Amino acid sequence: MLKRMRTFVLLLLTGLLHAQYYHPGTEKAPPLPREFRGAWAAVIYNIDWPSASGLSAPAQQEEMLAILDKMSALNMNALIFQVRPQCDAVYASGAEPWTTWLSGTMGRSPGYDPLEFTIREAHRRGIEVHAWFNPFRALSNVRSTASADHITRSASELTKKYGTLVWCDPALPETRARAMAAILDVLRRYDVDGIHIDDYFYPYPQGGMRFNDGRSNESRRAVVDSFVANMYGQIKKIKPWARVGISPFGIWKPGVPEGTTAQLNAFEDLGCDARKWLANGWCDYLAPQLYWRINGPQSYTALLQWWRQQGSRPVWPGIASARIESTEDPGRKASEIISQIEQSRTTGTNYVGHLHWSVKSIMQNRGNINALLKGIYTSPALVPPMPWINRAAPSTPRCSGSVSGGNTIIKWQKTDEKTVKIAIQARQGGVWRTVKILGVSNGGTTIALADAFAISSVDRYGNTSAPNILSK
Repeated sequence: MLKRMRTFVLLLLTGLLHAQYYHPGTEKAPPLPREFRGAWAAVIYNIDWPSASGLSAPAQQEEMLAILDKMSALNMNALIFQVRPQCDAVYASGAEPWTTWLSGTMGRSPGYDPLEFTIREAHRRGIEVHAWFNPFRALSNVRSTASADHITRSASELTKKYGTLVWCDPALPETRARAMAAILDVLRRYDVDGIHIDDYFYPYPQGGMRFNDGRSNESRRAVVDSFVANMYGQIKKIKPWARVGISPFGIWKPGVPEGTTAQLNAFEDLGCDARKWLANGWCDYLAPQLYWRINGPQSYTALLQWWRQQGSRPVWPGIASARIESTEDPGRKASEIISQIEQSRTTGTNYVGHLHWSVKSIMQNRGNINALLKGIYTSPALVPPMPWINRAAPSTPRCSGSVSGGNTIIKWQKTDEKTVKIAIQARQGGVWRTVKILGVSNGGTTIALADAFAISSVDRYGNTSAPNILSK
């Protein structure tokens, strides 16, 4: 027994003597890449997730993990997750019923909290989650069955039928207060990275009818302007680092920029003056839905150039990957999307980024787009910072590294509470590249064998620390 113990100790000491560790180095790592690479995940009609209502909790979770794993494999970094499709909830709300798109019945719990689950798993992978709200849509179809606690039954005086829709009247203070309460409730109780709203302020016109509120278009715009400005201010009071994103219809007005045509006038019909919101800094990023091709009467190129001239905050265009090989846009190739991404990187002077409509097109690999995305998302990238809010860098993390076979084992510890992600760069074959961006709570990871590596802390605002660089 004693002999076997001596042998074990000898082998252990021999291993320690031959183990190769990394030590503080004098090398310099290149700047970390920055680009917002997002995708919308719509819950309504089960467009993106879950694939059908009534799936079990494990099945829903498996589908969400597949989405997050695919995004991580493609080096994407932000999920725009719909949490309030129609005055209902994709999270545990004490004020609004569970959405029907989870269980198949409005008000019925799916057996877990999808938002909490998605945030936890996304953050492990270094992916941000922006909670996406539809502030004023009550029901997407007037024939839908609503639960007793849904606004159409508990406070029907706040809603109006409009064609096939039921809509909350935005002009009513109670309506705006309800929408704001839902947004701030999620902001306070969940670890979301941002709040996102789209272009459903007043409803899209149906059949030549006018939304029956008796208000002028100017009055409607004033109502929506007030809501947007108030929302931005309230969010920043609670969590200044939470990004506020707005995704308006892609054309401000028909004829702007010159030569642009549109069947919808969002400025007049939806009460949407997104140019004002961008110019006034009432959002941290604007994501106009630029779903058209580069060439045509709604030119993606011309519209992107125009939007990026309207303010100093980032404009990250929505790009319609869903229209690849579609009946909506016959003949559209995945190469059109790649060209649009490349233009988003070179147009204007602010931080670059874009959003895919929608994540389903990535999961379906429409037109083999994923192979093309791997060719331009060549490494992980950080979401750009928000210097108009905060510029203070987090402190450099502590870290260690060792060689194990053909791999480098990295461990880290954060040195302040501001750190939420770790960015890892490695020098392999004489070339530095960014290899991983992970949640700080992971504590460590394994990468292919590196001659040197650099670790940086990343805070909620996207600020980064000076790197801790170790070499063999």
